[in-house]
Amino acid sequence: MNKKEIKGIIEGILYIWGDPLSVSSLKEILEIDKNDIKNIMNEMIIEFNSNDRGLQIVKIKDGYQLATRPIHYEYIKKLIPKKSNKGLSNAALESLSIISYKQPITRVEIENIRGVKSDKSITTLIEKGLVEEQGRLDRTGKPIIYGTTDNFLKHFGFKDINELPKLKDEDLEENNTD
Repeated sequence: MNKKEIKGIIEGILYIWGDPLSVSSLKEILEIDKNDIKNIMNEMIIEFNSNDRGLQIVKIKDGYQLATRPIHYEYIKKLIPKKSNKGLSNAALESLSIISYKQPITRVEIENIRGVKSDKSITTLIEKGLVEEQGRLDRTGKPIIYGTTDNFLKHFGFKDINELPKLKDEDLEENNTD
């Protein structure tokens, strides 16, 4: 297979799959070296961007996904039926912020930071696929620990959790080390 054929296959696979597809999965499908796949993906990202195409390839963690460009949102949203699916409440947003910055974290730790019960907001975040249970701590009561999902990264446009904006308190701590 030549590189042009491989790019065509990858484009078709990403289109059909819909979700991020890992380099390992692409390696298994295409039966070529991971480094070759990474190089081809980087080339494809550049090609999609330089040709002002309606679609782009976005990197999410170690995977790639075909997506529409945000600048076309106003046009695309006209095709999508309006949902009564409302956004997140302030309580859910607070909990999501705490989880995203402090993960892995327990419900009790979230409640200690917020100062109020957080059961309902955590349940909402799980139902929306933004947060997931990531296991249990090995201590009394075996509390569940929570963390964000790949859907969280996708929804907010992050490649990985390290792209979260720095908190002001962290910036102040860094300034105190001078």
